[in-house]
Amino acid sequence: MFLETICIDHGRLLNVAAHLNRMKLTAAAFAFHAPALPDLLKLLPLDQYNTKVKCRILYRETLHDITFEKYRPQKILSLKLIEASPDYGYKYAGREELTGLLAQKGDADEVLITRNGLITDTSFSNVVFRQGEQYFTPDSWLLNGTKRQKLLREGRITEKRITRETLHEYQSLFLINAMLDVEDAASIPVSNITP
Repeated sequence: MFLETICIDHGRLLNVAAHLNRMKLTAAAFAFHAPALPDLLKLLPLDQYNTKVKCRILYRETLHDITFEKYRPQKILSLKLIEASPDYGYKYAGREELTGLLAQKGDADEVLITRNGLITDTSFSNVVFRQGEQYFTPDSWLLNGTKRQKLLREGRITEKRITRETLHEYQSLFLINAMLDVEDAASIPVSNITP
């Protein structure tokens, strides 16, 4: 089973073409046809038109579930580096491996996953590092997220090899995903990342 999370902001679907494309690529990789999406705005509850909504689509050959919930961002102020190699090249609905890593976060709010010493993602987002006025995202991601792809296409961020050893070269980082953009997220000082 696979998952797509689409942001609906005040009745507007954001970056929907990228989500549809990921569904098609996932389906092709697993030898099935991606199901067509209904008009999501017609399904959106009226009381959620004037807010930011997280639309979750569970699918494989058919649509299994579509849910809407008012978006409430997590407050993430600290990260714990965790070395692991979860398989998350596709957006699987089953996130047990990623969820299991959270048990290792200790007092931190979230984990920052490394693979062979290379910075990848958190358990729920890609990351963007600030170095002066420049913004970089690791070239060693777990999931090539739709927001990450969009920011790269727009030239707002640049891919770069980022390792545990080079973290000190950056001032802060941002968490990005379908629901979070760089300007939406509070920056996390790199000093708040513990080994």
